[in-house]
Parts: sequence; structure tokens; C-alpha cells
Amino acid sequence: MGTGQELYKKAKLLIPGGTMLLSKRPEMFLPDLWPSYYSKSKGCKVWDLDGNEFIDMSMMGIGTNTLGYANDEVDAAVMETVKKGNLTTLNCPEEVYLAERLVEINPWGDMVRFARSGGEANSIAIRIARAASGKDKVAICGYHGWHDWYLSANHNQGDNLSGHLIPGLSPNGVPHNLKDTVYPFRYNHFEELLSIVENNDIGVIKMEVLRNFGPEDNFLEKVRELATRKNIVLIFDECTSGFRETFGGIYKKYGVEPDMAVFGKTISNGYALTAVVGRRSVMEAAQTTFISSTFWTERIGPTAALATLKVMERVKSWETITAIGKKMQAGWKELADAHKLSITVSGIPSLSTYSFNSDNALPYKTLIAQEMLKKGFLASTNFYACTEHTDDKFESYFNELDPIFATIAKCENGSEDVNNLLEGPVCHGGFKRLN
Repeated sequence: MGTGQELYKKAKLLIPGGTMLLSKRPEMFLPDLWPSYYSKSKGCKVWDLDGNEFIDMSMMGIGTNTLGYANDEVDAAVMETVKKGNLTTLNCPEEVYLAERLVEINPWGDMVRFARSGGEANSIAIRIARAASGKDKVAICGYHGWHDWYLSANHNQGDNLSGHLIPGLSPNGVPHNLKDTVYPFRYNHFEELLSIVENNDIGVIKMEVLRNFGPEDNFLEKVRELATRKNIVLIFDECTSGFRETFGGIYKKYGVEPDMAVFGKTISNGYALTAVVGRRSVMEAAQTTFISSTFWTERIGPTAALATLKVMERVKSWETITAIGKKMQAGWKELADAHKLSITVSGIPSLSTYSFNSDNALPYKTLIAQEMLKKGFLASTNFYACTEHTDDKFESYFNELDPIFATIAKCENGSEDVNNLLEGPVCHGGFKRLN
């Protein structure tokens, strides 16, 4: 047991759920043995509380640090803000400069509101869109946070969000009178969305532009046309996809513009800043309702975002991380083929994931985290790319992953038992109570 594992034991007694983010729970990687906490980070390296150094070939802050950890240029801008004061009675000018920059990047938009987390920003977008449309009901496709409006979909008729988030999420604590206000539809199933719109008084369509695969049969164009024809506010949630394949929203690849777009994660390289960009005709409705929070006015977030956008535009980070992600996906497939293993690779290149087509998929995932940790890697079956993932990191990563795949092949053919190789419990595959 290292310092991080011991501290996590204490955390579970003091913090319901152990951590603030489900995706960072040690149980999602390697229960009882994951380092859990870090002391410092730089580039694509992370040091735990005992000073052990790891190369992060996993989730890079859950997709936040596409320029790598502790980027010198972004951090320098932030440190200047710290010296000058982060929050006062007056507003910071950076929020105006950032709003102007985001409108330049998204020229269909006219106005911007800021928050500090993706869930907040998505809730802001929904509040404004409902106010603008004058209607309560929302059709959704994708993951849009933890707030009541979204989780209420699981009041409708069971586990409606299982295909959009993770299965088994109870809407406990969400008011039951929100039932039948949010209607999930499946990506690329336009007729499903059309039926929802025709049979309910829908005022808002909120969706991810894509997650694991792209649009087919003019899906996005059809959604846009439907929203326009029915006077429905169309929101693209780009918290995850933004600035990963274009300088801005991934919607630019498909030439379909929303009425509002939500950006987060990549926009400030690890500092807290999210943004809602929208058309004036929609965004002005924010003044007819109440949306306000003290810490949305702090200065570090906008400062970091302005610096991040400057660096991203100069180095064309979206091109780099897409190429890196494609290299990772190709490497996984090549390794699986070499060991005659069946895997499914999915996600846009810079947000790649794979799974073993086996009843032992979760034990194999656990084994990979366990064995790669011993070799100095934070690794699982996810890979979120950053510009600091250089060729030498890839070479080391695949050299160490190769014998683990060989072991998994033996487990698949029955000559090994994966459960005898695990040094702790199998990782979680979704939401579970910890104790």
C-alpha cells in the first residue's frame, strides 16, 4: 500500500463516493492498487504521492489537457493573474476578450455566457433555450452532465440514459414532477427524433455532434432542418469534442451550425472554464430569467482560456492530437491481430477507447492497468491524446503492452486464468456504491 492508496481509504470515509468525479475513481482502473493522487505533473507525466513517475497513456485529466500538463505558456499567463489578483468587486476584462474571441471562432454566434464546469454550462444552455422557446420539453442525444434536468430522463420509463451515459443511474433526489420533460433519442436515428418532436411539445434539441461514430444519411442536416422548421432551439454539446478535430467545434467538419454550442475541457488546458456560445435571438433570453454565480467571475479561467486558444491556434494542436490518436488506434488493432484477439476500437481518434470482445473484458482491462502500472504507465483501455505524446512514449508503451496482450491471448485459449493473475478486485464498469 502506497501513500495514495492509504489516503483513498480515508477519502471514502470523508467524501461520499470517494472522489468528485466518477471517472477518476480508482475503482474504474485498478481497485485497491491505483495510485489515486498526484503530487505534480508535466507534459504527459504524473508523479504520485510517493514520488513514483508515470507516463499518462490514459485519460490526461479526463480529456482536459490537450497541450499537456502544466503548459509553460498557459501557466505563465495564469501566474500573472495570480500576482495581480483573481477576483475583486469589479469584473475581469478577460471575460470580454474571451467572449469576443469565441464569437470570432464561431461566427454564427453573437453572445457568450461563461461557467466553470460542463454540467453548469449545459444547464445554463438549457435554461436559456427553454426561456427562448417558451417550452419545457427537451429531446437529448448524448451525455450532458449530472443536473436534475438531464437525469430526470430516468424517471420516464426506466433506464433511458443507459445508452447515453452509463447504465443503472438512479434519479434518486431528482423531483418526480420532471418526469416526461426530457426525451432521449439515439444518434443517427432521425425517425426516432421526428416521432418525439411530432408527439411532444419539444422546445429544445440538445445533442453531441458525435461521440463514437459520425453522422450517416445527412443526420445532422435533417436535425437542423427539423429544428428550424419547428422553431426548436438546437444546442450542440461540444464539451468533449470541441477543439479536437478543428479550431472550434467539431460541427465545422459537417457544415451544420447550431443555435447554441457548449464548450469545455480542452478550452483552458486544465483550468476551470466552460462557455455557452449562441445566437443573439436565443441568448438574450438569459435576461428574462436568473443565471448568476460569484465564481463564474473569477479571472484565472478566462486568462487560461485566452492563452490556451493562442497556443492551440499557433501549433494546430487539433491536427497533432488527431494524428496521435490514429496512431494509437492502429497500434491497438495491430497488437490485437498479432495475438489473434478480438477487440472493438471506438471514439474519435483523440478520444480513443477499445474493449475486448470477451466475457472477461473487465478482468482484462484490470490486468492491463495492473501490469502497465508496474512498468511506469497510467494505462487502461482509454487514451486521450495530447501534444506531448511523442514517438518515444508510444514505442515504450507498445513494448510493454505486447506481453500483456500475449498473456490475455493465453487466457482466451484457456491456458491461463485471468482471475489468478489479478492482485486485487476487478475494476468497475459503471456506477456503483463504494460501500
